[in-house]
Amino acid sequence: MSHTRAARLPRPADRYEVRGLSVSPFCLGMTDIDDLTHAFSRGFNFFFLSADMHWPLYEGTRRALERLLASGVPRRDIVVACASYVAQPEFCFAPFHEVVAAVPGLDYLDVAVMGGVYPDNFLAPRSIYVAHREERFEGISSVGASFHDRSVARTAMEGGLVDLCFVRYNAEHDGAAREIFPFAAARDKPLLYCFKSTGGYVPDAALDAAGLPREKWRPTVADHYRFVLSRGAVDGVLCTLASNAEVDALCSALEEGPMTEEEQAYLVGIAHLGAGRARLGG
Repeated sequence: MSHTRAARLPRPADRYEVRGLSVSPFCLGMTDIDDLTHAFSRGFNFFFLSADMHWPLYEGTRRALERLLASGVPRRDIVVACASYVAQPEFCFAPFHEVVAAVPGLDYLDVAVMGGVYPDNFLAPRSIYVAHREERFEGISSVGASFHDRSVARTAMEGGLVDLCFVRYNAEHDGAAREIFPFAAARDKPLLYCFKSTGGYVPDAALDAAGLPREKWRPTVADHYRFVLSRGAVDGVLCTLASNAEVDALCSALEEGPMTEEEQAYLVGIAHLGAGRARLGG
């Protein structure tokens, strides 16, 4: 299936405007102090925290933001999104307060994200999140949602029900390309960020075991981000970068530009090879 190809790949220093916020196409999630600081120096200004059930996984990111703010970076120069997986309306307040209180200097949040959204846990919490946005509860000025069901993501995208949509898309799981991307072209659509972008990455040892010749292209982690961003409907990615070297590798890979359809098809083939759904010569 052919997809609209992006004219260019975004760069970390690019900015989108959403409800008074200027956000990078790259939203950095789980990381540590040195890597977040380095990413900020390369143009990243959009950072992701998770409350309640994923709280321990984001300790490094919280401490990194604390260090960044303590270094003198103005709070207005960064955008912080926080996801909560609490769906019961009576509990849609405390997680955001707790995150602000846990990071000295953070003072407020910019984006409140509904986590793990399915059809049966979207509309009621959404009304509360929108109220948070209108009342600027904990400073919130924008509403996002991390959709685990593509049908409700499409409904939200078409109806402009949130300001940012987070959906899963990668070389191994391409359902969003069929069910969401064709409906994400409206000029005033919510920003569309993909998560789990590196799903399908296959390390060298596994490719050796599968019999892929060494002279064949072996896609890197950064290539998987290029793959996702080569889709014209995609505005950005939620990414996890584990070292300064990975930050730099991503920035360098973006200079190569969007992948051709042939390159994308090859990368999908490698993902299927790694997952055991394909074999060489088969």
